[in-house]
Amino acid sequence: MRCGWANSSVACIHYHDVEWGVPTYDPRSLFERLTLESMQAGLSWLTVLNKRDRMRRAFLGFDPMSLAKVVDIEQSGWLEDNGLIRHRGKLNAMVTNARLFNEMTEPAHFFWSFVQNTPLQNSWRKGSEVPGTTDESIKMSNALKKIGFAFVGPTICYAFMQSAGMVNDHLVSCFRHTEISFASNRGSKGLEG
Repeated sequence: MRCGWANSSVACIHYHDVEWGVPTYDPRSLFERLTLESMQAGLSWLTVLNKRDRMRRAFLGFDPMSLAKVVDIEQSGWLEDNGLIRHRGKLNAMVTNARLFNEMTEPAHFFWSFVQNTPLQNSWRKGSEVPGTTDESIKMSNALKKIGFAFVGPTICYAFMQSAGMVNDHLVSCFRHTEISFASNRGSKGLEG
């Protein structure tokens, strides 16, 4: 059995079964996940997943070093590309966030510090029990906004924490809950696709 939200499409099933909740410390992966969660604001997760491959190509592999060099989103062609999420504010935020991300000495340490560098293991039985924000996501959001990040509210930060494995919000009935919990205790090798 898997978390109910994941059963809506093949793309969601794959994302749930392979990526969601797996602890990642790789800076590019962290930046991609934060950007995807920012892009989701006001949209369905399925919309983001369906556009992810195109976004990855257009957004230079979500490489923050490359994205930070973008001078003008008007000239990038992103606003005309139907395969992308073409929200001007989100696109500008991505470029700004890339610049700020690059200024971080150790991005993984920064993000993981909000959970004391250890994934939080939750034991939710129903999807309705999973919170939209937590004290940790509020603190992360405030810290990011303080240094100039945009589109990083507490809900976006919590979704990012879930995606990056900082919290294990797989339902206890989901086969991934135990796998993620076990992997978190062993360094998560072999679980990320």
